Amino acid sequence: MKIAISAESTIDLPKSLLEQYDIHTIPFTINLGEDVKKDGELTSREIIDYVNKTGQLPKTSAINQYMYEEYFKDLKAQGYDEIIHISLSSGISAANSQCNLAAEEVGNVYVIDSKSLSTGIALLAINACKLRDKGLTSNEIYTNILARVDHVQASFVLARLDYLYKGGRCSSLAHFFSRALGIRPQILVKDGRMVSGKKYRGADNAVIRKYCEDTIAEFNTPDKSLAFITHTPFPNDDVINIARECLKKAGFVEILESEAGATITSHCGERTLGILFINDDK
Repeated sequence: MKIAISAESTIDLPKSLLEQYDIHTIPFTINLGEDVKKDGELTSREIIDYVNKTGQLPKTSAINQYMYEEYFKDLKAQGYDEIIHISLSSGISAANSQCNLAAEEVGNVYVIDSKSLSTGIALLAINACKLRDKGLTSNEIYTNILARVDHVQASFVLARLDYLYKGGRCSSLAHFFSRALGIRPQILVKDGRMVSGKKYRGADNAVIRKYCEDTIAEFNTPDKSLAFITHTPFPNDDVINIARECLKKAGFVEILESEAGATITSHCGERTLGILFINDDK
């Protein structure tokens, strides 16, 4: 039985890791004015440059049922008997509901609502790949991954709220105080939705260090086998090294770095960084 592990492009993994773990992806669509691109064809730097130049956010389009059906059928044509698809949170995008409809039509497709985004999805997908490679059945993989969904710790600290404000995901009052006071908010993914966490002030290095220390202290029963540092562009690598240092100090064995893709960057902007891991002590 040949099993495909799959996700949307919002998994935010570089091509090298997608190939290493044999993870398949279907892209979201990005509209830069009249220019239509697929997620994966644009870097986070290009998204930020577009916003800085035009003052407008790109528009991201969810994948529809027909697109999922064609994608799943193509995987079947490649010789995969069953598909486990780990989707972007249903609380963030309508893609999950479209994916479920397509799965029913195609058959032998197991859809898991990640209740997460970015490399929060990747943590589940990589775990699914390891179970697949151990010879577990699709149903066993599905059951195991579903049990870990609620334990994914996905959070980020933002440099600014402009992108969330323009995208209608924060109030004008919150945006005003963030700009006026230099507040840098932590965004947590909780119950499948983005919510506000702690507030930070200061330079990049100090903020990132405090955010990482706070997050590791709060979510303190981690699976230390793997953690991600996921980010949009910073002026230098100092903050990434600080995040890596904090995760190493906490005992994480493998620490992977990933740059956020175009879809995620369109909602968080530049100088955003998150550490992500599964907090279930396994």
